[in-house]
This record gives sequence, structure tokens and C-alpha cells, in this order.
Amino acid sequence: MIEEDEILNDYIVVKALEDGVNIMGLTRGQNTRFHHTEKLDCGEVYVAQFTQTTSAIKINGRAEILTKHGKVVSGKTE
Repeated sequence: MIEEDEILNDYIVVKALEDGVNIMGLTRGQNTRFHHTEKLDCGEVYVAQFTQTTSAIKINGRAEILTKHGKVVSGKTE
């Protein structure tokens, strides 16, 4: 079982590589739903934390995402 400290210490960093990158937090539990959204413009950085409420984060648009597992780039590559 995952300890609460492990959940609350997990962060991601999102850097927008274009204007209009959307970040959506999704809830835990039986009925997953969106509970928070942010919109970033190119160059803006957002630091997000997984919590007892937030189990997943959805990112739409071209962005660089840094996690303890490495770096991922979202969106279309040209």
C-alpha cells in the first residue's frame, strides 16, 4: 500500500512550449472528475503536487513535463 507521505511528496513541473497549454487535475475515488484547471502561455512554468484529492493530471498542448521518473514532452512534434 502507498503511504500518504509518498503521495504528498510527488511533484511534477510543467513548462509550456506554446501558448494555451491546459493542465487539469483529476480527483481520486470511485467517480474521477476534473477539479482544477490552469492555462499556461509559452515559457510559463507550473509546479503541481499529487495530493489526497489529486490522483492524476492531464495536460493538453505542447509542454515539457519533469517528474522523478524523467522528462516527457507532450503535444505534436513538428
